[in-house]
Amino acid sequence: MNFNGKTIGFGLTGSHCTHDEVLPQISRLVELGANVIPVVSHTVANVDSRFGKAEAWIEKIKNITGKMPLMSIPETEPIGPKKMLDCLVIAPCTGNSLARLANALTDGPVLMAAKAQMRNHRPVVIAISSNDALGLNAANIAKLLAAKDIYFVPFGQDNPQGKPKSMVARMELIPETCLQAIEGKQLQPLLVEKYRYLTT
Repeated sequence: MNFNGKTIGFGLTGSHCTHDEVLPQISRLVELGANVIPVVSHTVANVDSRFGKAEAWIEKIKNITGKMPLMSIPETEPIGPKKMLDCLVIAPCTGNSLARLANALTDGPVLMAAKAQMRNHRPVVIAISSNDALGLNAANIAKLLAAKDIYFVPFGQDNPQGKPKSMVARMELIPETCLQAIEGKQLQPLLVEKYRYLTT
């Protein structure tokens, strides 16, 4: 895989439990030659959780990319007019962000980045992490699956016994999905096994 000459936007939303899976993929993109521009949601920028303090996550992202993440709507709005990105990844994409994107609600920096990217018919790659992906959010996934310029990192149920409505993307497939999306193609297969926790 070669990302030389490619600029990839990487938007992180508030599925804190998935950030440890996502950050290595940002590192991979950098190692593969991509110029990665990080974007974080208000939740990532401000909320401390049992998975770490907000400022610690910001520092990690900054160290990986060499850039301070974009953290406001005014900072991300120029992505569209300036055609800054070859591809935008949203990983992890929470059910909340997924629902907002599917219903054209642009009230945060990551969603503004997506809106700005799609205005130029440039690809947006979504890596879902949602406890209700097979619940109320299933309608939003279906809506986005049919939308132009939106591609999904292959995903599956992560805990079918304990959380039967939950689905999470295979984060390790982010680079491959981006390359396919830049070519206007969806990486296949789309639905895969993703068992993070198995219960008996």
